[in-house]
Amino acid sequence: MKIKSLTIALIASLATVLGTSSCSSDDEPEAPVAAQVAGSYTGNEVIMVDNEESSNETKTYEITKVSDTSVDMTVPEWGMGMMTIPSFVVKNIPLAKSGNTITGKLASYSGTVKNAKGEEKAYVVSNVALIFNDKTVVATYSLKYGNMPFLMTTTFTGTLK
Repeated sequence: MKIKSLTIALIASLATVLGTSSCSSDDEPEAPVAAQVAGSYTGNEVIMVDNEESSNETKTYEITKVSDTSVDMTVPEWGMGMMTIPSFVVKNIPLAKSGNTITGKLASYSGTVKNAKGEEKAYVVSNVALIFNDKTVVATYSLKYGNMPFLMTTTFTGTLK
């Protein structure tokens, strides 16, 4: 009888100790880098054309997870009337993480969009650089749109909504 009581007490003590000890949060796997940065970022977008400021507005960029290590960036439209450049996507930007900073770099991306008249226009985005730190992003890139003679250079600084 004493052995049975001692065994029950030992099992109860062991269950209490194991049941109340918590696992360290370090044991939990970290979310993939693309999942850590995906979302809507609102902030200031400055567009330079031929080394002159052309636009300085509040915009919202969308960062969408494509894979664990890459994202798409949707750039909002800008301009006005027939001079509007429609929203476009830069696809498959690879990401890397170092400490608390996640970066993305892409040499060049080409695509097409429809303008206000419904015409297909080609665009080339080059020198894409994304820097994510905490809940902010800084995105820089150059854009060649349609037959426009000048390269547009954009810097966007936004905060995750």
